[in-house]
Amino acid sequence: MPEQTIVLHTMANGVTLIIEPMAAVQSAAVTLQLPAGVTHEAAGKNGTSALLGELMLRGAGDLDSRGLSTALDNLGVHHSLSPGWFHLTLSAATVATRLPEALVLLTDIVRKPRLDADQFANCRIGREQILRSIEDEPKQKLMIELKRRCYAPPYNRPVEGSLKDLEGISLEDLTQHYQRCCVPEGAVIGIAGRVDPEQLIEQCEELFGDWKGELPPPITELEPRDKSGHLNHESTQTHIGIAYPTVPVRHPDYYRAWAAVSILSGGMSSRLFTKVREERGLCYAIGASLNSLRDRARVLCYAGTTNERAQETLDVTLQELANYGDDVTESELSRCKARAKSSLIMQGESAMSRSGSLVRDWFHLGRITTLDEIRDRVDNLTVKEVREFAVNNTAQQFQVLTIGPEPLSCHGQVDLGALE
Repeated sequence: MPEQTIVLHTMANGVTLIIEPMAAVQSAAVTLQLPAGVTHEAAGKNGTSALLGELMLRGAGDLDSRGLSTALDNLGVHHSLSPGWFHLTLSAATVATRLPEALVLLTDIVRKPRLDADQFANCRIGREQILRSIEDEPKQKLMIELKRRCYAPPYNRPVEGSLKDLEGISLEDLTQHYQRCCVPEGAVIGIAGRVDPEQLIEQCEELFGDWKGELPPPITELEPRDKSGHLNHESTQTHIGIAYPTVPVRHPDYYRAWAAVSILSGGMSSRLFTKVREERGLCYAIGASLNSLRDRARVLCYAGTTNERAQETLDVTLQELANYGDDVTESELSRCKARAKSSLIMQGESAMSRSGSLVRDWFHLGRITTLDEIRDRVDNLTVKEVREFAVNNTAQQFQVLTIGPEPLSCHGQVDLGALE
């Protein structure tokens, strides 16, 4: 793997610029994070960040919606602007030679969005369609609702927004959110690809150096949290969600936590797939993932099954989640390491992946982890320490949410809010 070079530059106004030159690629990618995610939305206005992201792409600077779209297409820029729990993230990639021109357009999107009134209505209609489609997708709805119940406000706000708040969000709300949160202090720009760091620093200083604004204070007015464990839905299927605490990215045991979840749900040889689906035939889909915020995290599990087998599926899954750490094997950990190394190789070849990793590392850790460091941390994992972590951090305290015609019995359900 080629040696990595990371260049860090902090502007006087608080913008952090992180650059990783990649000589082996012909592309360049930008990930720009603004402190304008859902945790900064006003109470009762969930969806402001998502709407703002859509509206910012519908005209910027001297270009209206069609003009901006055409200009980006002419440069071959693949782009998106998506909300997160803390940030609003602009991601873009193009061939490296066109990056300087692309940066000018991206800067206008961030600093000079038109926020046209005639585009706002279309954005809200589009957001309503997205939210209504979620209502028709039980699995997606389940996992959104599970996060809403297992994290404390405001960290539990759906990044997609909510139908009940959508109608009450106005263009003025979006404008105020933009003015309050789209500021240089706390903003992070990650750029990776075939680039010259010195030239990029000079251009970014010209584009962003005179930008002004301070990081917004945290929201203190919080919505109440729903705690019910079942959502009624007449269907022949039952969808099961399970959440339990684990450690976040910044925790010293994070790689052990990652390995434990990978052993649970890392392909067709994983514990949940073999023990619940293959050996017993209880469900048609099952899996788990580690969901990390900055200072808290959950393992989120999903199982989809028939109504007749739903209770047994839940019982067996919870039993496996609680006990799998007792007998983690060397072969399971070896497969886990192999998957990680494959992922690292692909990440090292993708400018878009690297630019995203730069800003995520900076937010979660306050520093950049190199691919070599990640590889070494993974290589040094032992069965003993992964087993010990799994035993000490299994689903002894969990929260269950189901969607289906009938609620399921779950005596171990707890309110994870007490653990925040």
